[in-house]
Amino acid sequence: MPAAIDGASLPSRSRLTIIDKTHIHDRLPRLTPRKKAPPPQNPLPVPATPPLSTPLDPQNLHFHEPTRRILSPHDYELFQASRTYGLILSFVFSLSEAAADKKISSAYQDKIPDVIERILSFLSAVEEAINQCPPADQGGSRFGNPAFRDFLDNIAFQSSSWHSLIGVPSSSAIAEVGTYLHNSFGNRARLDYGSGHELNFVIWLLCLNRLSILPSSTFSGLALLVFPRYIKLMRKIQSTYYLEPAGSHGVWGLDDYHFLPFLFGASQLLHHTYIRPLSIHNELILEEEGDEYIYLDMVRETMASKSVKGLKWTQPMLDDISGAKSWEKVEQGMRRMFVKEVLGKLPVMQHFLFGGLVPAAEGMSKEEELGVKPEEEEKEGGEMVVEPDGVKHVHRDDAWGDCCGIKIPSTVAAAQEAKKKGEEDGFRRIPFD
Repeated sequence: MPAAIDGASLPSRSRLTIIDKTHIHDRLPRLTPRKKAPPPQNPLPVPATPPLSTPLDPQNLHFHEPTRRILSPHDYELFQASRTYGLILSFVFSLSEAAADKKISSAYQDKIPDVIERILSFLSAVEEAINQCPPADQGGSRFGNPAFRDFLDNIAFQSSSWHSLIGVPSSSAIAEVGTYLHNSFGNRARLDYGSGHELNFVIWLLCLNRLSILPSSTFSGLALLVFPRYIKLMRKIQSTYYLEPAGSHGVWGLDDYHFLPFLFGASQLLHHTYIRPLSIHNELILEEEGDEYIYLDMVRETMASKSVKGLKWTQPMLDDISGAKSWEKVEQGMRRMFVKEVLGKLPVMQHFLFGGLVPAAEGMSKEEELGVKPEEEEKEGGEMVVEPDGVKHVHRDDAWGDCCGIKIPSTVAAAQEAKKKGEEDGFRRIPFD
């Protein structure tokens, strides 16, 4: 049996090796558990709902036909700091809150206010006007149909009697309020429709609120009955007259035409027991619940209008949003988007109209002072005019709802033309899907 080896008898090289091993733990870095990275924080705060001001006494109101007043960047800054800006935020967010955790059918459980019934009848009469103004034959063109202008003329002709029925008090008030309604169906010159036109419909409702025709007790009915009826009407108008998406970002937007249904719809689903943001990929839930929830209905219609199956290909923004943990996160994101991408974009708000009920801030420019023609007199597609005293009409392509750019035929028009040709109606899958 070999004798025990004394470390002192080993060669110096071996002794060093033994010493190195005995102190190796001092050389290794200490293991510390990794801390989970904090979730990314959105730098934009969630916009709160400002208090809605009390309507003024009608005797103190001065009505006049609305005109554009955002004619320069300075005008836009004045608008953003104005009471009117806060009034718009308050009204839109109040409508959204009135829809919170409510199905559309819940609006029928109590007696529908008479004024809501009259507005719904009003919108049905607008739909009937579509039948009176059939689209012109365009030989298969997918761009806007000029018969849309006849439709708008029909609406303008009947507008006075319709507004009288819902209680608008005078001809001057009808002229002001009616302007917002006429501009809520699309642009006469460009034959397009976008988030700015949708905003005009909300401002029309806001004007009726300022006239005390639509008190806050009607907000739930407006969000759950009137607004979905307007969206349904617009789908028919868009498919009949092939209205082009105004500044659509294509697949990079929520929808080719609309924004506010996603805000109101997310509010409806805030605390739903089983429908989650990811549920928009479940076709059974879309089919069974789409008639009750605006958000699901919008997704269902968006998918039906596309020729490619799968939101990840056609609407990746909606697909990304579906990964949110809760509808509260979605609703907060929609509030931010409304402030940033609708009210916060000059290409959208340069078309906004100010009157007596929705007044401009003091110091904002006037069209006649700058020699700017009314928008309806501009060339089709608009023009960019830069003067030393400001920008008369701005055209940019960096916004969700930018204006007057290259004409974009709608996917709705493509689907309608395919049906006319008897082509198979259905989804086309991406080859590598």
